[in-house]
Amino acid sequence: MIHGPDSGWSFATARETARFGAGEAAGVPGVEHAMADSGTLCGIAEHKVTRYRHLFDLADPQGCPRCRQEAEAAPTQPCAQERLHDTLQTAAPGEARDDLLTALRRGARVRLWLHGPAATLARHYAKLDTLTEGAEPAAEAFDAATTIGLARVDDGAWRFLVVLPEDGSRPLVARGPHHPR
Repeated sequence: MIHGPDSGWSFATARETARFGAGEAAGVPGVEHAMADSGTLCGIAEHKVTRYRHLFDLADPQGCPRCRQEAEAAPTQPCAQERLHDTLQTAAPGEARDDLLTALRRGARVRLWLHGPAATLARHYAKLDTLTEGAEPAAEAFDAATTIGLARVDDGAWRFLVVLPEDGSRPLVARGPHHPR
């Protein structure tokens, strides 16, 4: 969604609730815990927990009460727009990058943000043939990498493609006309 300048949208108002992975302590089935880097939020060590491939649900009655309390008290996190905006600070300066930064500050929708095999992402998600600015460097980045990240952002008449090389090199910004369906 694109928000007008007077809508009150900002990085501060768009912060997101912290999210934590879920896990279960060995020998205590049926109680899910919120996972931190080295164990659960309630203090169970990592090696005593089986991690799950879903997020801890604050509303689940089977969730650990202390983990629920700690998760609710956790600081909020930047929204996708703010995270991408921060990532683009190292991108090469240019009109497309500057326009995208402005769009992100207004709340332009980050429609897609993923990492994976470069050839697959280029073929299925980059839509390189629709780009009118920056298409060649973007295509070269996909060709040169085994794995890569990409983000797509829609803002009015423009669809932006951000190429996020995983080798630490600068992100690339390309764009083309946006044709909503």
